[in-house]
Amino acid sequence: MESLWKHTSERSEFESLNHDVKTDVLIIGGGITGVLCAYMLHKSGVPYVLVEAESVCGGITGNTTAKITSQHGLIYQKLINRFGIERARQYLEANEAALQKYRELCRSIDCDFEEKDAYVYSVDDRRKIERELAALEKIGYHAELSAIPAIPFPVAGAVRFPNQAQFNPLKFISAISKGLQIYEHTTVRELEGTTALTDRGKIRADKIIVATHFPFLNKHGSYFIKLYQHRSYVIALDNAPDIDGMYVDEAQKGMSFRNYGGLLLVGGGDHRTGKRGGSWIELRDFAKKHYPDSTERYHWAAQDCMTLDGVPYIGAYSASTNGLYVAAGFNKWGMTSAMAAALILCDLVQGRRNQYEVVFSPSRTILRPQLAVNMFEAVTGLLTPSPRRCPHMGCALKWNPYEHTWDCPCHGSRFTENGGLIDNPATGGLNK
Repeated sequence: MESLWKHTSERSEFESLNHDVKTDVLIIGGGITGVLCAYMLHKSGVPYVLVEAESVCGGITGNTTAKITSQHGLIYQKLINRFGIERARQYLEANEAALQKYRELCRSIDCDFEEKDAYVYSVDDRRKIERELAALEKIGYHAELSAIPAIPFPVAGAVRFPNQAQFNPLKFISAISKGLQIYEHTTVRELEGTTALTDRGKIRADKIIVATHFPFLNKHGSYFIKLYQHRSYVIALDNAPDIDGMYVDEAQKGMSFRNYGGLLLVGGGDHRTGKRGGSWIELRDFAKKHYPDSTERYHWAAQDCMTLDGVPYIGAYSASTNGLYVAAGFNKWGMTSAMAAALILCDLVQGRRNQYEVVFSPSRTILRPQLAVNMFEAVTGLLTPSPRRCPHMGCALKWNPYEHTWDCPCHGSRFTENGGLIDNPATGGLNK
């Protein structure tokens, strides 16, 4: 099971670290966030090192649907209610700045970058659409009401954001990672202050950016209760229509659509990691009904970190840490959020203020309804009898019959049938 992007992209390879290193900034994690941070620091002339435990962008980034947009579901009404109009406006501006940065970089990169309109639709509640349009009007963004006839079922309405974008993420990463100071297959085993210990060398840094998808340091920041993870699924169909846009249901268990080349990408089947969900079965049943002449060419699954309030955690790792920064919790909008994170963090590690840092501060309140859900899942996972337990914090693992993996419903770590680590926050496989 490999994504379309992995089948259509060449990747650069990097050496493993086998000596001690001194640098200004250490970046831990070689997904798109880490690579963008490295790229920007490189362009700014700041000494840095990026280390990746496996292969650059071989995990989460390679399994995205690769939509670049400021439209993150029906989020702006929620942001106004939680944070006020000004913070909601700043969230939009930060993501618009990220989109513009992609436009600038992709002018000289062959990564199938295309500007497309983005739509969030509701199947049965037009009032939600109207409230979102009213919220966007309050913060000064002109979106449009649309009927979106391109998808194969009726909707109550949709919010349209014009001139958003899509691309091939691994072609993009292959281009920008050339010449960067990156070490692959180099796992950080422990941090002593801002010194990282690996199997074959120490990295002494002034500052550290943790870009490991799910932050791996449990003793700071309380990310084990602030984050949870979601699985979602994608199929790529040949002989299906060109829908000329990017579409996503406002409902969590709804479906998403976009084209790439001659293929239609259909996403859905969402569920909390470690729980049951629709998987590819739901998508294949949908395709059989609505695109009966289509043929499935690729299928893959994605995993996303979700925050308590729908806003990523970008900034100082915690209020009590010095020189340690984080980017996590992109809530299924990883491409735009990764760029926003890189723009913010590269300012912060150089001692500059960033106008958007307060919006994404990881030290903001955790008193949100999702906190109780996360704590319940953690307690349930700890108390459930099971012969297979997650080495991260000891929760009972659940067997995933669709992907043949052991999944943790507490924090989202995943393991192969034989116990090998697939997804963090666990840092190693299961004990035999």
